[in-house]
Amino acid sequence: MADITQRFVESNGIRMHLAEAGSGPLVVLLHGFPECWYSWRHQLHALAHAGYHAVAPDQRGYCRTDRPEEIDRYTILHLVGDVIGLLDALGEEQAVVVGHDWGAPVAWHTALFRPDRVRGVIGLSVPFWPRGTRPPLAALRALMGDGFYQVYFQQPGVADAELARDVRSTFRRVLHGGSGDGAGGSLVAPAGGGFLDALPEPAALSAWLDEADVEAFASEFEVAGFTGGLNWYRNIDRNWELTGPWQGAVVQPPALYVSGDRDLVQSFPGAQETIAKLPRLAPNLRKTVILPGCGHWTQQERPAEVNQAMVEFLESLPARSPVGTPAS
Repeated sequence: MADITQRFVESNGIRMHLAEAGSGPLVVLLHGFPECWYSWRHQLHALAHAGYHAVAPDQRGYCRTDRPEEIDRYTILHLVGDVIGLLDALGEEQAVVVGHDWGAPVAWHTALFRPDRVRGVIGLSVPFWPRGTRPPLAALRALMGDGFYQVYFQQPGVADAELARDVRSTFRRVLHGGSGDGAGGSLVAPAGGGFLDALPEPAALSAWLDEADVEAFASEFEVAGFTGGLNWYRNIDRNWELTGPWQGAVVQPPALYVSGDRDLVQSFPGAQETIAKLPRLAPNLRKTVILPGCGHWTQQERPAEVNQAMVEFLESLPARSPVGTPAS
């Protein structure tokens, strides 16, 4: 990784750590939970080689980026604001914004809120999910129970302590359990148990993951903890309240969606219907790519296919998207 450099910038009132490689048009890579810039290690190299300036920040609350204490400083408005602040710090008017897992809603909403700054948007695992007619947590609790991870994560301090108890075991369980090799893993904690009780310790790691990768994540979270990332979940209902002005709005910039057919997100309530509606929700959707045998950690499990899909999409884009109007 000699060609990947790291530095800090000021963005939206926080100090943000980022890794970057290459030069050319800007591509911003937004990680999910519980990850950091390292989840884009394969894409940083590939995009740099293809002639792009690839930038992967640790997002708000994660690892070496600032971690505000107040839960209400992790709303979708803050997270999109961080992306816009990053573009400003880099002196760029526009970028292609890519997101995986929780990073995908940030990428989609950056394109939704600020199409003038987004040349294109790529969502991995999570499609653009339109705002519903009522706060989501009650519906999730009714459909999936109190053990569903997004519900379980709501109580401050509980999941934080569980995940931090043995950080290396946490990453072995979560990364393997959510992968295409992790059949039997679940996102619903058993009655009286915790989140990790639904994700058994693997006898061996997947082929795409080794102990050096586990250590790269664990060494960061051993210092930073998990609370910052968990606070994103603790704003789910608040995000619903804040996004009322965009009820019914569609994502205008050119878009690409990539997921695995073994991704647990594919089984979420309403997921298949949402994916089927993507051409209406993102009318400039160029392509949907479903990778057979791939689980949740899309760009880490299948870097070659993801890199190819990303570069093909990037090369199809105009030099600049029209401000505030659908791009062709």
